[in-house]
Amino acid sequence: MPATQPAMPFFIILNAASGHKEAGDTRSIISRVMREAGREHHLRLVENPQDLAEIARTTVAQANQVGGAVVVAGGDGTINTVANAVLPSACPLGILPSGTFNYFGRTHRIPEDTQEAVRMLLNASPQPVQVGLVNDHIFLVNASLGLYPKLLEDREAWKQQYGRSRMVAMWAALASVIGARRQLHLHLTRGGEVASWRTPTLFVANNKLQMEQIGMAEADALDKGFLVAIAPRPVGTGALLWLALRGALGTLGQAGDVRSFALREMEVRQSKRHSRSIKVAVDGEILRLHEPLRFKVSPQPLYLLKDTVSTGGAA
Repeated sequence: MPATQPAMPFFIILNAASGHKEAGDTRSIISRVMREAGREHHLRLVENPQDLAEIARTTVAQANQVGGAVVVAGGDGTINTVANAVLPSACPLGILPSGTFNYFGRTHRIPEDTQEAVRMLLNASPQPVQVGLVNDHIFLVNASLGLYPKLLEDREAWKQQYGRSRMVAMWAALASVIGARRQLHLHLTRGGEVASWRTPTLFVANNKLQMEQIGMAEADALDKGFLVAIAPRPVGTGALLWLALRGALGTLGQAGDVRSFALREMEVRQSKRHSRSIKVAVDGEILRLHEPLRFKVSPQPLYLLKDTVSTGGAA
């Protein structure tokens, strides 16, 4: 585990893509709390989302040179991009959640209020956190293919028109489910065994809070070094809507039309391939990855800055 010093400098990455006014307010809060605490900090504002990955890599290098920590302010997708740069270096990572659902931050009891989150960072220490990988791309919350990536694309279109809120996201999801038609034909290899599944979507989870909220019995497996795969059986639109409702009510795990299991490694291929790549949603961002898809638990944890007093120790 990386060592930390009480006055370790913070190298802060702030994603301004969601709006300059909101980013300006967040920047002011961060700077004020850091100045009041006398903490050395360096803040980098990301104006263009396409620059985020490169800025993350250079920021990690700067932090490592002086024994500092990287801090990212943004939603789960922004956090994911910065975590991809942080993971190989074992540099401590702090987060200031500001997305729609903030599953990663909420799982680790990091306040969604920026001022409270910054103050928590001042006394936090790095704790190991499990990371999922799909073809060597990190996922901290989930990775999925099929209906779920389509849902995320539709949700983004709705947000552009109606604004960012959890209610807008829910209505977008409903519209996506109603319009769902395509079934995936998948071969899943796990522990030497191969299963052939037809399903509208395959969802691989790495977030206990999300699993608890939809009512999956395997949620506790995420504390034991596993990921959780979930796939509904081929069903009609009405049954798919019923499954979505059961997820909202926290009873999805009791549905007979849902298959799920814990895994440490799994390979996934399409039985009918129209191309060599497939859309995969990774922590809310859409990637196009080459088959086969290889899901696994990363041998290297992420060292997340957490307040061990309020969180009750490492997760």
